[in-house]
Amino acid sequence: MSRSKSTTLSAAASLRKLSRWLLLGEWRAHPVRAITAIAAIAIGVSLGFAIHLINAAAFNEFSSAIKSLSGQADVQVTGAEATFDEQIYPFLAERAGVAVASPILDVQASVPGQRSALQVIGLDPFRAGYVTPDLLGAPAGEQVADAFADDAIFLSPAAQAWLKPQDGVLALQSGTREVRLRVAGPLQRVRAGQRLAVMDIGALQWRLSRLGQLSRVDLKLRSGVDREAFKAQLARDLERAHPGRFHVGSPNDEDQNSRNNNMSRAYRVNLSVLALVALFTGAFLVFSTQALSVMRRRSQFALLRVLGMERGRLLRQILLEGWALGVAGSLIGIAAGYGLAAAALSLFGGDLGAGYFAGVQPQVQFTPVAALVYFALGVGVAMLGCAAPALEAARATPAVALKSGSEETAMARLARAWPGVACLSVAAVLSQLPPVWELPVFGYLSIALMLVGAIALMPRLSSTVFRFLHARWSAAAAGRADSSPVLALTLARLANASGQAGIALGGVLSSFSLMVAMAIMVSSFRVSLDDWLLQILPADLYASSASGGGTAGLNPREQEQVRALPGVARVDFLRLRGVSLAPERPPVLLMARGIEPANADKVLAMAGPTLPVPEGMRPVWVSEPMSDLYGVRAGNILKLPLQGGQHEFFVAGVWRDYARASGSVQMRLADYRAITGDMDINSTAIWLAKDGDGEDNMEKVKAALKALPFGASLELSALSELRAMSLKIFDRSFAVTYLLEAIAIIIGLFGVAATFSAQTLARSKEFGMLRHIGVTRRQILAILALEGGALTGLGIATGAVLGWVISLVLVFVVNPQSFHWTMQMHLPWPLLGSVASALLAAAALTALLSGRQALSGAPIRAVREDW
Repeated sequence: MSRSKSTTLSAAASLRKLSRWLLLGEWRAHPVRAITAIAAIAIGVSLGFAIHLINAAAFNEFSSAIKSLSGQADVQVTGAEATFDEQIYPFLAERAGVAVASPILDVQASVPGQRSALQVIGLDPFRAGYVTPDLLGAPAGEQVADAFADDAIFLSPAAQAWLKPQDGVLALQSGTREVRLRVAGPLQRVRAGQRLAVMDIGALQWRLSRLGQLSRVDLKLRSGVDREAFKAQLARDLERAHPGRFHVGSPNDEDQNSRNNNMSRAYRVNLSVLALVALFTGAFLVFSTQALSVMRRRSQFALLRVLGMERGRLLRQILLEGWALGVAGSLIGIAAGYGLAAAALSLFGGDLGAGYFAGVQPQVQFTPVAALVYFALGVGVAMLGCAAPALEAARATPAVALKSGSEETAMARLARAWPGVACLSVAAVLSQLPPVWELPVFGYLSIALMLVGAIALMPRLSSTVFRFLHARWSAAAAGRADSSPVLALTLARLANASGQAGIALGGVLSSFSLMVAMAIMVSSFRVSLDDWLLQILPADLYASSASGGGTAGLNPREQEQVRALPGVARVDFLRLRGVSLAPERPPVLLMARGIEPANADKVLAMAGPTLPVPEGMRPVWVSEPMSDLYGVRAGNILKLPLQGGQHEFFVAGVWRDYARASGSVQMRLADYRAITGDMDINSTAIWLAKDGDGEDNMEKVKAALKALPFGASLELSALSELRAMSLKIFDRSFAVTYLLEAIAIIIGLFGVAATFSAQTLARSKEFGMLRHIGVTRRQILAILALEGGALTGLGIATGAVLGWVISLVLVFVVNPQSFHWTMQMHLPWPLLGSVASALLAAAALTALLSGRQALSGAPIRAVREDW
C-alpha cells in the first residue's frame, strides 16, 4: 500500500510539473501574445474598479455631507414646496413628545459673478445647539454675539477658499441688489469640500427677502417617545389639516437615501457598464489568442492524449492557462484601478464631469467586496474566453489531430449557426422588455447577446462571403493568362479557412461594433441637444440677474423697464421654483413662462401631440423624465403644490428636456402669478427689432440694459454664447465616455495586431510550401496584406451594421430607460471613417510585419515537420 501511495504521489507530482511546463513554455514561446491578453484583462478590470471606487467615494461623501446637515434630529418636517409658512412652527414645537424644535431655512443664494449657488442655512443658534451643533459657527475672538448678528455670516473652509471674501465681506444677491455680509468666522465641523454658509435664521429671512418662510423643522424627541408612532401620527395630523403640503420623515431614512441615490444612479451605472466594455473586448481577445494557441498546439495535445493524458486533464490544463491569464490581469487591474481612483480623486475630485458630485472632496476607500467582484469578473471573462478552445481540444480525436493541416477541422464546431441565431433571437426579445429598478438591465443583456451571437456567426458569414467572391473570381479569371495568382490564392485561402478567419474577425467585430455604437449614441445625443437648444432658446438675447441660485431676480418695475427699452421687439419672462411630488425623489423644477396652448409646439420640443385644453382648466406641459418617473401622460390631471395648496392642471403635452433628468413642468406665467402672487422672475428672453443692422442692434440693446439702474447685476448672453457653453458642458460631461471609448478602440487595435500576428506566425509551414512551388516572397507578403485587409474590411462592414443595431438599443432602449428622454439618430461619419481606416492599416501592417518574420527562415526548415 505504501508503494502504491508513493507511486500515486509521484504521478501527481509529474503531472503538476508537466502542467507548469506546458503553461510556462507557451508563455515563453509567445510572450507578446500572453502580455497582450493580460493587459486587456487588466485594463478592463482597472477601469471598472477605478470608476466604481470613484463613484462610491463621491456618492458616499455626498450623502454624508447631506446627512451631516440633519445632525441629531429624530424627525424632520419638510414641505412639498421649497419653503412653507413659519406659522406651522408653534404647532410642531408645542406638540407632546417634542423636546426641541429647530427651525431651518435653506437657501441656494445667488453670488454675483459666480455661476454656482452658495448654500446658506439659517438657524436659531439656541435650538440648533441641541440638534445640529456641527452647523454652529465659531465667532472670531470674543464676539459671541455675532452668532445672532443681522450682518454676520459663517463660511465653511471650502466656501471661504472658493469665494475669497475681500476684507472679510461677502456679497450675496437678492433680486438685483447686493447684500453685503461680514464673515464672522468659520464653520469648523463641516465636511471637507462642503461649500456652506450659516446665518441667524431671522437675519437670513430679512436679508434675502424670505420673511416668514422655513425650509424644514428638525425635531428632537423626548426620551422614551416611540419615533415611528410619533411620525405616523404627526403625518396623519398634518395631512388632515394641510393636504399634500408636508412630508414627515427622519434623517437618513429610506426616502432621503432614495432621493440621494436617484439623483445620480443612472449616470453611475451607465458609466460603470461603459467601463466594462474594455473588459468585454478583452474577453474576445483572450478567446482569439487561446483559440489560435490551441490550433497551433493541436498535434502536441493529441500526442499527450496518445501517451495517456486523460481528456479531463487536458481540458483542465487549457482552462488553467485562461485562469492564469485572468488572475494575472485581474491582480494587476485591481492594483492599477485603486491607484487610478486615488489619482483621479486627488487631481479632479469626485465629479466625473456630469456635475452630480461637484464640490465634494472624497477619499478613496479600498473595498474588499468590490475588489473580489471585479477580480472574479476578470477571471471569469478569461475563463469564458478559453472555454470553447479548451472543449474543442479535449474532444478532438488524437489520430485526426496528429495529422498536419487539420486546424480548420478543429474550428468546424465554431462555425455552427444555431448558437449565434439563438443569441440574436433572445437579444431581440430582451430589447423589448421594461426596465428593472428603473435601470435598463435587459437592454445591457441584449447588447451582450448581440455581440456574442454576431461573433458566433462570423465563421459562417466569412465562409459565405469569401466562397462567393472566390467563385466569382474563378469564373472571371478562367482562361485568362494575365489573372492575378496572388488574388486567387488569397481568396482560396479565405474561402477554405473560414474558422480561422472567424477567430480573426472576433476581435475586430467586438471592438469596432462597440465603438460605432458608442460613437453614434454620443453623437446622436449631442446633435439632439443642439437642435433642442435652438428650439427652446428662440430669442436673440437672454438676460438674468445671476446665473446660479434662486435669490436673484427682477421685480415687476424692473421687468417693465426692460420691456420698454428701444430696439426690443418682444420679451418673455421665466420664473423657476422647485416642487416635491414624491418624498423619495428629487424635486421637480416648475417653469412659468409666457406660453400658450396654440403655440406650445413652437417654443417647446414636443415629444408628442399637443392636446386641446378643456374649458376652465389650466394647462401644463411635462417633460419626458417627469412623464416616466411619475406616470403622467398627456390628457391626465396633475396636482401641483403651490402657495400652500394642491392645484389641478391639465397635462396638454409632453416635451423633451435634456437639462433636468429628475423632471420638469412648464406652465403659463399668468396662471402661476394668479395662484402664488409671486411677480418676480429669474430670467428674460429678448427678441430684437428687425430694422437696421442686427449686430449693431444687439450692441445697442446690451448697452441699454447695462445702463439701467440695476444693469450692473445683469448677465447677458446671446444665443450663440449659450449654445457654445451648453455644448462645452456636454463635452465635459462626456469626457470620461470619450476616454473609455478611446481605450476600447486601442484594445481593439492591439487585438487585431495580436490575432493577425499569431495567425501569420502559425502558418510558416504553409508559406514554406508556397515557396517550394515557386511563389515569391513578395507575392506571399502581398497575399498576407490582402488577407488582412479583406478580413478587416469584412469585420468593419459587419461591425458597422452590428454597431448601428446596438446603437438603436442604446438610443431607443437604454437611454430612455436610464435618463427618461428620447433623441434622434445621427451617424458621425468622419469619426467612423477614421477608426475604420486605422483598423485597416493596423491589420495590413501587422500582417506584413508578421509575414516578414514568418518568412525569415529557409523554406526547407519550414516544412520539415511534414516529411
